[in-house]
Amino acid sequence: MSAAAGGGMTLTEKVLARAGGLERVVPGQIIDGRVDLAMMHEQGAQTVGPFHEMGAAKVWDPDRVVIAIDHWVPASTEGAAVLHRILRQFAKEQGLPHFYDVGNHGICHQILAEHGWVVPGDLAVGTDSHTNMLGAMGAVAAGIGPTEMAAVLALGKLWLKVPPTVRVRVRGRLGKGVYAKDLVLRILGEIKTTGATYKAVEFTGPTIERLSMSERFTLCNMTTEMGAKCGVMAPDATTYAFLEKIAKHPMHPIQPDPDARYERTLEVDVDGMPPMVACPYSPDNVRPLPDVVREHVKVDQVFLGSCTNARIDDLREGAGLMKGRKVADGVRFIVSPASTSIYKQALDEGLIDVFTDAGAVFTNSSCSACFGGNMGILAPGEVCASSSNRNFPGRMGAKDARIYLLSPAATVAAAVRGELADPREFL
Repeated sequence: MSAAAGGGMTLTEKVLARAGGLERVVPGQIIDGRVDLAMMHEQGAQTVGPFHEMGAAKVWDPDRVVIAIDHWVPASTEGAAVLHRILRQFAKEQGLPHFYDVGNHGICHQILAEHGWVVPGDLAVGTDSHTNMLGAMGAVAAGIGPTEMAAVLALGKLWLKVPPTVRVRVRGRLGKGVYAKDLVLRILGEIKTTGATYKAVEFTGPTIERLSMSERFTLCNMTTEMGAKCGVMAPDATTYAFLEKIAKHPMHPIQPDPDARYERTLEVDVDGMPPMVACPYSPDNVRPLPDVVREHVKVDQVFLGSCTNARIDDLREGAGLMKGRKVADGVRFIVSPASTSIYKQALDEGLIDVFTDAGAVFTNSSCSACFGGNMGILAPGEVCASSSNRNFPGRMGAKDARIYLLSPAATVAAAVRGELADPREFL
């Protein structure tokens, strides 16, 4: 706590100070933070019981609660159908107007992003670990458990500890065929899966300033795999342009202080960086993709989807590489857009035709194959090239199935080649 005394505050500290109604906070301090946005998906069904058991009658502010069904869409098991019914009944009982059901849906984080539910300066919480993604808005966004969410729904506040901040400063230009996903994999390979446990990861530097919102979402999304409480980026002109017409409530532009105290700073230069890949069985088992390509790793399945990489620019990049080519024999290629609006864009732009003509399966918008609970399950010993965020044992099915995490372009290259491939060879 004393390490930050006398210095300025990081972005996370300033957002949490605002949430706590305080002039100043320091790492390790406990605050009672006012929540700006609460999000639940299917796991939120576990919140309903505790909410009533604690004696709560009404949600503190129905306009600040979003429910999005996204993991099992449509319901693929009886258990999933029950979870969906619980959430539908709760939304009706509480008069919650912002309920994204099957048919008007998408992955919860993408729903929050494209509908402007999280804005600069917010404290946002969700019943999913990848809620970190919304930190790209200049907000503190974090995943919490169902009983914590029950208290948030009742009180509109969350008791939490201010995390120390790790700064990641990035310079240089990403080369052709190298993407934000490759950058975050490289950073993850250096920080490791426990290197930012209950810490904030703040991205800064000229490279970050040039990234689109979609690319920024990818970076903040995978701070979860670093163990981080949140991943953040200071809002700028790109942020405000993205939110200008969609922001659901007033913004609170907050910038880190010039003399902010960071626990440490990681310097990253991307000039000349090749595409990267996270090999089994951990997201931090990262290697340069060209090195792994030389090992001729055959794939059984390819997945282009997830909250990490299934936005319209990801699908455009993938379709551009896929056009005029075919999915290799013996390979199953699943493409799942992150939201219904992205699905419609892909339809209007002819991207769905490109993928399906090549032999891919283009699905409705959902978490899809990412979490191993709905579709695209892997059999024992199978190999998958995926644009998702995790490759721990059993993540997509069988415990000994092997998952390689890549950029969308690299997943398409693998689908065409039938083995891991460098997307730069196809561009």
